[in-house]
Amino acid sequence: MSRRGKSPAGAPDEEGVLGKAYDARMIGRLWVYVRPYQLLVGLSLAVLFAVSAVQLVQPYLLKRAIDGPIRERRPEELPYWAALFIATLLAEFGLRFAQLYLLERTGQNVVFDLRNAVFSHLQRLPSAFFDRNPVGRLMTRVTTDVESLNEAFTSGLVLILADLAKLVAIVAILLAMDWRLALVTFAVLPPMLLLSWGFRVRIRAAYREVRSRVARLNAFLQEAVSGMRLIQLFRRQAHDYGTFTAINGGHRDAELRGVRYDSAFSAIVDLMGSLTLAGIVWVGGARILGGGVSFGTLVAFIAYAERFFRPLEELSQRYAVMQAAMASSERIFGLLDTPAGIVSPADPVAIRGRLRGEVAFERVSFAYEGGEPVLRDLSFRVGAGERIGIVGWTGAGKSTLIKLLVRLYDVSAGRITLDGVDLRDYRLDDLRRGVGVVLQDPFLFAGTVEANVSLGDPRIGPEAVRRAAAMVRADRFIARLPHGYAEEIRERGVNLSVGEKQLLSFARAIAFDPAVLVLDEATSSVDRATEAAIQQALDVVLRGRTSLVIAHRLVTVQDADRVLVLHHGRLHEAGTHVELMARDEGIYRTLYSLQSATG
Repeated sequence: MSRRGKSPAGAPDEEGVLGKAYDARMIGRLWVYVRPYQLLVGLSLAVLFAVSAVQLVQPYLLKRAIDGPIRERRPEELPYWAALFIATLLAEFGLRFAQLYLLERTGQNVVFDLRNAVFSHLQRLPSAFFDRNPVGRLMTRVTTDVESLNEAFTSGLVLILADLAKLVAIVAILLAMDWRLALVTFAVLPPMLLLSWGFRVRIRAAYREVRSRVARLNAFLQEAVSGMRLIQLFRRQAHDYGTFTAINGGHRDAELRGVRYDSAFSAIVDLMGSLTLAGIVWVGGARILGGGVSFGTLVAFIAYAERFFRPLEELSQRYAVMQAAMASSERIFGLLDTPAGIVSPADPVAIRGRLRGEVAFERVSFAYEGGEPVLRDLSFRVGAGERIGIVGWTGAGKSTLIKLLVRLYDVSAGRITLDGVDLRDYRLDDLRRGVGVVLQDPFLFAGTVEANVSLGDPRIGPEAVRRAAAMVRADRFIARLPHGYAEEIRERGVNLSVGEKQLLSFARAIAFDPAVLVLDEATSSVDRATEAAIQQALDVVLRGRTSLVIAHRLVTVQDADRVLVLHHGRLHEAGTHVELMARDEGIYRTLYSLQSATG
């Protein structure tokens, strides 16, 4: 089963796209998040160079000890040189600890700020964005992609700079010690660079495939866990297990290909390093016999040569890390550059006091992205405090009205007004506080009952929560919970019944005291007894409040002041229950007759 999605730009699989290992534009954008921690970055660089300096001193101390007290038989001086060597080892230990800590701290601080920025931006994006972007892909942005930037700090750009500085220093030292032996050491560089280039291309391709497989794995896993009950009910476990095994196997194979190339490259570098050391011993031994160099110089040369090959061996890994980081940066900033689309106006209309709740749709048309129009030239008015029922066949556009009324989407044509003001002229926060919505499928968060009603709003205290719960008669089942309002609700409210979750969503809407209350099939998922209790509570809740009740069961709108009947996105009929039932061939009467016939 393929999980390859399309990016908004139309790329077939943006997870597998890898670009340059160094992109100045991306580095510039990342610097915005690094700048607050530039002192840490400076300290990290200083410590890195200090570590390199200490490592480069050690072979020189060996040379001095061998050519001095050992060759000239002055054993009393050996403790001095041994102490100096041990001191450099201890200094390297301390500096390495500081290096790792500072790099990790810098990276984690940048990751913290960037992850917050991504999540904050996600909260501002319009519903249309989430319609076309799978949840698994967005999770990858916030987790895996951001984390790869941390690797760029801990084992990427900064270490590359330190390695390059170390290589330059070693080259200078080797040339100063003996240029002939230095040439033996450098002779391996041309084939090393060719091999590095060849393996880099293969490692890059393998890493690209790993990225793509990880994204598919995340997307499938998120979908499967969310729909686990349906999988179990329809006995799809074997089918989905086979699909997951195939996706997981593809990820494993891609990882192993990368490991194979990386292991082969490391082994070849080790072999070439060993051959170079053999060449140094051969040429160096001959020069010792000829009196050209000392034995201490040869030992130091071998030690420096080993330090010379280690950065070269790690260069391909650092390259892959930087390439992944740049690709992740591209995707992250692509997300951050996605316009919010639906935003508050620069000069919003201020809401003073409580909204009256007058709603008007004026020649409204709307189509989802790339789709046919859902609403067509729709016009109607709802007076303050009026209760309106909205009915129609499936797909008539009923639920779309709600999304437009709270600006989850903006109209394609026409306008919607609240108290005579275009919705687009209000601050989003003010608008959405003034319009409460109860959906057919209530969503509860992990947390206490009280937190799910107040949603953490400091203006809604414990008393307001209890008052709202009592108004919709949710206090009865809450009282039966072991910890009452402090009872922990598990993810998506799995420890509550459908009716209990719906009662809490009613209490949540009422706690915010909206001027307009919209019920979207809000009682269709509960049993008749619960529905009857909710209807009694609603008579109290909706009194003096503008309400739009989208109903599947028409019995719930019989007492509405007016009923609007939508058909193919247009207003087809309007009137009271009695007036609409008086029409011989009306849609409302047909719907009511069908429901009555089925009991």
